[in-house]
Amino acid sequence: MARAAHHGGEKSPLLEGQVPLRELLGDQVLDLLLERSKDGKGGLRLTGEGSMLGELVKAVLERALEAELSSHLGYGKHDPVGHGTGNSRNGKIGKTVQTGVGPVRLAVPRDRAGTFEPVLVPKRAGRISGGLDDMIISLYAHGMSVRDIQHHLRQIYEVELSHEAISNITDAVLEEVRAWQARPLEAIYPVVFLDAIVVKVRDNHSVQAKPAYLAIGIDADGEKHVLGIWLAKTPLDHATAGESSRFWNAVMTDLRNRGVRDILIACTDGLAGFEDAIHAAFPYTTVQTCVVHMIRNALRPVARRDRAGVAAELKKIYTAPSAEAAFDALADFTASDWGTKYPQAARVFEAAWDRFTPFFAFSPAVRKLLYTTNGIESLNYQLRKVTKARGHFPGDDAVVKLLWLAIINIEDKRARERASHKEKTGKIKNSPSTARLIEGQRTIGWREALIELDLAYPGL
Repeated sequence: MARAAHHGGEKSPLLEGQVPLRELLGDQVLDLLLERSKDGKGGLRLTGEGSMLGELVKAVLERALEAELSSHLGYGKHDPVGHGTGNSRNGKIGKTVQTGVGPVRLAVPRDRAGTFEPVLVPKRAGRISGGLDDMIISLYAHGMSVRDIQHHLRQIYEVELSHEAISNITDAVLEEVRAWQARPLEAIYPVVFLDAIVVKVRDNHSVQAKPAYLAIGIDADGEKHVLGIWLAKTPLDHATAGESSRFWNAVMTDLRNRGVRDILIACTDGLAGFEDAIHAAFPYTTVQTCVVHMIRNALRPVARRDRAGVAAELKKIYTAPSAEAAFDALADFTASDWGTKYPQAARVFEAAWDRFTPFFAFSPAVRKLLYTTNGIESLNYQLRKVTKARGHFPGDDAVVKLLWLAIINIEDKRARERASHKEKTGKIKNSPSTARLIEGQRTIGWREALIELDLAYPGL
């Protein structure tokens, strides 16, 4: 599927010397096809039973099936070489298969010995994989439920597929998902960001809201990569999924088993049990609370009309030149009118002070790298658009499958935008809207950041 869906936005040019299809068919044949494809109102009917594309698919498939049978028998149709061979053609049998352009009625050839097994249209197969399967997977990756996909195929292409058939098609990518989840990783990640989106999952016979955690790591070359997707399991004697040290220990063990030997800085949102688990696996990792999340939490109780004023005062804290200056700025905020009116905002910084201050050891350029989590925020925003249309997921595998497909789909969209921009301007576009989280997105200002990180962590 990834080969079909994750095409990188490149066009598929004709091979050298290949004749365009229009020249092969000729205008006379095309005119006849156009005439046969008109509906009662004079419009073109391109898809569905009896459509122009359906007729073309039928002709190509039947010609290919004839060629397969000739290869199986060892001689062509009406060839006298076949006399006395003990096996020959034995008519045809009608069969309707579902394709990407609608249902197609085929005349499948048979042999007298019954040993012919078509490869292109296998026996007992109700659909032609490839175009239709890729279409279903693409619709699923865009957030459509199985029922929505059924309705779409029925309405647009007159294709009837069962709930089980569509589920089996999308489940076919699970092996590729598991391979991606288990792929080897780099030995060292200077910075790793962890964030979550909340999804509804059926677990222990009940539907519950569970966080699906994504990790984006910046490797030593400054390239960003999605490292994995994890969901907390629900213990049988509990009603909700846990986010305890046991869960985070499992995540850290997974990273170590995949080759990670050290993480210099882990940027998170004060996850319960995370700090102990990461220090057990990577003792020297610095845990940095995500400043963006802290600001959001601090502004949550603030009235909308006051948010701009409070945010301006809070900015003095996280943009202070040093941890000591930040402490003084927090004290000033606490004593100010805003701090008196919204004491909860100050408490957010006070409660996380030890995990908030590590980034003050670096220059403003590196600090911005640590507290500006736009990359993972942008990704999660797009993933939420895909998951919010779903009522709930039948299990954890379904969540990981959809998120992975959605990430691949986002990559395809960004790759097409990059290819289009390069074709128009001759230049490569590298902006947040076209960032490459799977292929690797270059971190802006990484060279300067790497120098500082190398000084702070010798041997990087």
